[in-house]
Amino acid sequence: MPTFKQIVEQSDTRLGRLFDLFIQSLIVLSLISFSIGTLPGLSIGVKVWLRRLEFVIVLIFTIEYVLRACLSRPRHRYVFSFLGIIDLAAVLPFYLTIGLDLRSLRALRLLRLFHILKLARYSSAIRKFHVALILAKEEILLFLALTAILLFLTAVGIYYFERDAQPEAFSSVFHSLWWAVATLTTVGYGDVYPVTTGGKIFTFFILIIGLGIVSVPAGLVASSLEKARDLENEDSHPAEREEQEGAT
Repeated sequence: MPTFKQIVEQSDTRLGRLFDLFIQSLIVLSLISFSIGTLPGLSIGVKVWLRRLEFVIVLIFTIEYVLRACLSRPRHRYVFSFLGIIDLAAVLPFYLTIGLDLRSLRALRLLRLFHILKLARYSSAIRKFHVALILAKEEILLFLALTAILLFLTAVGIYYFERDAQPEAFSSVFHSLWWAVATLTTVGYGDVYPVTTGGKIFTFFILIIGLGIVSVPAGLVASSLEKARDLENEDSHPAEREEQEGAT
């Protein structure tokens, strides 16, 4: 029989999986109710039921938060962890609006969207994606730096090609940055485009480079996801790995 701590903090037992599934269902339900609440022309009755549903969901999330905080050892480890802060942010705005006229701070209610981040605790796919981002962190940072440099150089290049032909659209490097972003990302809105021969040739090469701008991050993340999957398989089958090592 699993302990209460195992049910709340682990998902390798039947009761633990049921608890995780229950919390996931509440998260999805809270997001649906939040979305319904944004519809115009809702009746008073519907608003009352949505408010009651929100109260019940927030109450359960609060109990979950308190349980995790009490079961954590040391206790402050969960409270000040990333997921602990997310769990608190998911319920705190509700309590801040009780009995107080805080209409000027109604924007805090948007913090209810933090419910969706709670899914990270219960999704193995999201955890693998997080590991993949950690594995590819240096490559992604380097790629972002090179992209920023290339973006600036693209804006400078099109500025020199088009500033005389289109002084309003390309009056400065800063004005040219919009065209550089739309072109490098291969979006190409068409609101600003080169008209000179040099500008068109320059745009051709930038578009070719832009294809790489889109594909390189996807390749990095895909490769890192494969590594994360391998690491997860090694952690989940340590006995098999030891047998293979002993056989060799």
